[in-house]
Amino acid sequence: MSSKNKTKTPNQIKYEQLQSKHEEKRPIFKNCVRAFFVGGSICVIGQAITYFYIYYFDFTEQTAGNPTVATIVFLAMLLTGFGMYDRMGQFGGAGSAVPVSGFGNAVISSAIEHRTEGFVFGVGGNMFKLAGSVIVFGVFSAFVITLIKTIWITWGGS
Repeated sequence: MSSKNKTKTPNQIKYEQLQSKHEEKRPIFKNCVRAFFVGGSICVIGQAITYFYIYYFDFTEQTAGNPTVATIVFLAMLLTGFGMYDRMGQFGGAGSAVPVSGFGNAVISSAIEHRTEGFVFGVGGNMFKLAGSVIVFGVFSAFVITLIKTIWITWGGS
């Protein structure tokens, strides 16, 4: 029997009323605006890095993406190491977690947290606890898409 079907005791009802009375209301609109501007700022910086690679290193628009992503992840790791990315994350919420910089933050945060356990078992063993699933899903998705594309081309699709 699920807990949703149970009737609540009078004490449970009183507690829920007391809890809702003292619960702090979340500023949802303000949080959304902050996330929009923080995430948008990260994307603008990423676009500037892309233009930098195109202009100074003769990349094309198609090939500039890989070094741009690597640079953003590196910068996020560097800022996390100095404690600046955490402050930005507290201010911007999901706006700092959704771009690829959030991936770099997740990797390096675990490494920093477990550094006292040593490099192999601490840093190496715990570095990809959060980000490991992202890597596995990305590799698997790329494999499936490549397989579909290969089958499509082999069977005469355009």
